[in-house]
Amino acid sequence: MHIAQGFPVFNPLRRGFLQLIAHPFERRITYGWAISTRRHASSLSNPSRVIFSGIQPTGVPHLGNYFGALQQWVKIQDGATSTTDLLFSIVDLHAMTLPYNQARLRLQKRQTLAALLAVGLDPQRSTIFFQSAVPAHTELMWILSCTASVGYLSRMTQWKSKLAMSDNVALSDPDAKAKLKLGLFSYPVLQSADILLYRATHVPVGHDQVQHLEFARENAKNFNTAHGHFFSEPQTVMSPVKRIMSLKDPRVKMSKSHEDSKSRILLNDTSDSIRVKIKAALTDSIDGLSYEPTERPGVSNLLALMSYMDASHRSVEQITADYQGLSMRAFKEEVAETLIKGLKNLKGRYDYFMSAAQSQYLQEVAAAGNEKAGLKADETMILVRRMIGIDQL
Repeated sequence: MHIAQGFPVFNPLRRGFLQLIAHPFERRITYGWAISTRRHASSLSNPSRVIFSGIQPTGVPHLGNYFGALQQWVKIQDGATSTTDLLFSIVDLHAMTLPYNQARLRLQKRQTLAALLAVGLDPQRSTIFFQSAVPAHTELMWILSCTASVGYLSRMTQWKSKLAMSDNVALSDPDAKAKLKLGLFSYPVLQSADILLYRATHVPVGHDQVQHLEFARENAKNFNTAHGHFFSEPQTVMSPVKRIMSLKDPRVKMSKSHEDSKSRILLNDTSDSIRVKIKAALTDSIDGLSYEPTERPGVSNLLALMSYMDASHRSVEQITADYQGLSMRAFKEEVAETLIKGLKNLKGRYDYFMSAAQSQYLQEVAAAGNEKAGLKADETMILVRRMIGIDQL
């Protein structure tokens, strides 16, 4: 079996957990052993910070995902102290809120895991796992739902944007009634459960996720009011990167949902594909370069992309000055070459992890991360069940 260089071989799930699956009668014994082991470990090393964040399995990430989230996760990981718990989840249950293809979702889960390893997340340092592999996520979601505010959920913008509706639309709107499903409406509660399940102290988010983290804090308060103080309110860790915008419509963020594939650059795009996409990027007819996101969104987006990928770490202002005399065509060529160079090694690592030879390794990484996350989740849920009165007869 070929193993990615620099990563150890992960053992399969411990025998006790395999027995738990195969022999339901043994569940109580095995479960108790797992929890008591975890409790002992917790008493020896109680993390001072718990950092949690998640990404939906939409397949190969684009530059917006990379600069806005994944690159920041790696920086957080590499700068974290030894007493910091790091959990990064592929939140596949969230991918079910709109119609989807099952076979495609399986592939996208694998692609997302490969991408997390390719960008530099280390499974020896960070817990990398699939949300659906830890049933406690949905259990805690239900518990939080019992104290969550429908009014608060109705004011949130995500379900409206997913259904291409106005931010002012109300639940009573006939079109909303016809299109809105419970999963899409209530998924912020699941997102709260994702965070609170691991008692996260800090959550890295992009600008468009701030509202959801505020809702998670609201759910923590509601639970504490109803059952006694247990959940701390997680702090927001804002990404320093401004939104990466669509190449074809630079007034909206880069997204997989845009119908034109030239609107985004994926981490595994070929050099020729990157050149074609940057050449076709929407700009304007004004002479020269200037960073003015409101007045010149297309040009400003290209300046930002070049700055984020620049090997010399030049600011937008420095790049604007250095390339001021170029035509727009020539500047686009410079942007494309900068992105090609910056993504070369990352694309190589992604292709390596997606190769058939690394399929078993990906499964082992996922199994180890799923188990580790499950133990942490079980620790929380034992205490939650006790607080709400369903722990014993």
